[in-house]
Amino acid sequence: MQKLFKQHVRIHLYTLTANFYLYDKPHYRKGTYRDDLLDNLRNVAIPGTGFPLSLVASNRYLAAGCLLTCYPVIALMASVHKKLTCKDVSLVKEYSIRLLAPDDWFTYWRLNCVMVGLHSYLNTDPVTKNMPVDYQMENKWTFLETGLERGVPVSPYMKTPGIVVKHRNEEGGLGIYFYKNATDGGDWIIQERLQNSEWVQSLLPPNAPLSTFRVITCSKAACNMDQVARPSDVTALSCVFRAGREGAATDHDSILFDVDTETGLIRKGTTNQHWYKLGLTEPFKCAWRSSHSYEHHPDGNIEVTGSIVPDIQGMLSLVEKSHLQLCPRVPLAGWDVVFSNDPTLPICLLETNLSCNFFRGSFDKQLYLAFLSNLLVDLQNKRITGMVDKGI
Repeated sequence: MQKLFKQHVRIHLYTLTANFYLYDKPHYRKGTYRDDLLDNLRNVAIPGTGFPLSLVASNRYLAAGCLLTCYPVIALMASVHKKLTCKDVSLVKEYSIRLLAPDDWFTYWRLNCVMVGLHSYLNTDPVTKNMPVDYQMENKWTFLETGLERGVPVSPYMKTPGIVVKHRNEEGGLGIYFYKNATDGGDWIIQERLQNSEWVQSLLPPNAPLSTFRVITCSKAACNMDQVARPSDVTALSCVFRAGREGAATDHDSILFDVDTETGLIRKGTTNQHWYKLGLTEPFKCAWRSSHSYEHHPDGNIEVTGSIVPDIQGMLSLVEKSHLQLCPRVPLAGWDVVFSNDPTLPICLLETNLSCNFFRGSFDKQLYLAFLSNLLVDLQNKRITGMVDKGI
């Protein structure tokens, strides 16, 4: 256990400093890594603070100052809070975890983001300046087109050149909108709305959104960019059922139920919404923590824990094969899997997210950290080689 902790510490500290190395470097989905930080942290705040973390990320020196001063204090406050709410917790041990090897969902998300940021940048072609083509799967349209070409069951889309949407009670040229389809060079992917399967819907309240399963996979082929990827390179790490809330537009507002990847058993659920509370009043009413305490969906008291995901191994096999077919040289990918009520497409993939989030799902920490450690060794060698080639 101590060995695993030390490995986690090394990875955490390395990736923290890597944020500053990457700060002004090109990013695979934004202009720079800084741009991606600002975009993705604008609605995220450390629970109880109310301040969006994009403010901290807006300036490299401000971020460094907060890392050296605010971070240790926040880690101490979190440790004291844990001690007060759980008497048998060692304050010293808890502080060492919060400071050196934090295991909250946000830290794992940022760790994954740093890994793919480093990997995409350090594997950029020195002549063309292009990043590995696999990173194009982050683009939702490229994902759908490529998936269809390679036989991956992706969500269907319309091929009409465009659509017109009118308000039913407006006139004078008002309330009318034109959308040009991506199939015709536009910016919009036009699709019919998918509906939850009968089984998924039985776990949800009426008027719940399409509720997906988030599966995270890793690929060892990312460490061997010149070799042909093999099926054994890709492994599913975790699975979470995002049970959407009643009246929500998407399952980003949901209860996160952990799923056993061996048996398909749905375990207890939790939420991470306390990380999305912004504003000056939030420190006085925002929860600092949340635990896996939900056994029922809170909107309707519907029992979820104890249910079994149908053919869990088939679903995991699908995402592993999809990772292999679409982006084997991306180290980590998150897949949004849909069980639909369409008998012609009972299961499909909505999209993949390469800066992926475990959504508080459980995973084999030893396997995960070993994978990251091997990947970082490869990336550090590339980084040193690049510095030598530049005469640094």
